[in-house]
Amino acid sequence: MNLSCSEFKPGRFFLGSFPFGKDLITSVEDFCKKASIRMAVFSVIGSVSSVTVGCYDQKQQVHVISREKAPFEIISCTGNVSIKKGNPFVHAHIVLSDEKDKIIGGHLFSETIIFAGEINLQELKGKPIERAYDYKTGLMLWNLF
Repeated sequence: MNLSCSEFKPGRFFLGSFPFGKDLITSVEDFCKKASIRMAVFSVIGSVSSVTVGCYDQKQQVHVISREKAPFEIISCTGNVSIKKGNPFVHAHIVLSDEKDKIIGGHLFSETIIFAGEINLQELKGKPIERAYDYKTGLMLWNLF
């Protein structure tokens, strides 16, 4: 089986600041709704006051989630926006460090509360990709067929 891809052209490019004390994922999804963005890629830098991350248990087909309420610096956060049930949906992964250089990371979930953060978001123009349930993995994956 070959890699499945869709082609897009670059749309608008945004640089922005997150609101203090708000959820990272909800902030991106709300912005995309207001700006009529259906597809995008983004990266985030900054810090959070609490984080929710997870790792997918492939055998049980569930995310194992952990929440930590502590200050963390965002080392890397990348993601994309596509469509799920007709609305913009964020899929992102994050790596963070604390004041003792402990590193945590994984799949990003709500609630992850922003202390201070900046985003660069590249809108993608083309036929939006919808997420659909994949029976092999148990995940909501891009439906490229």
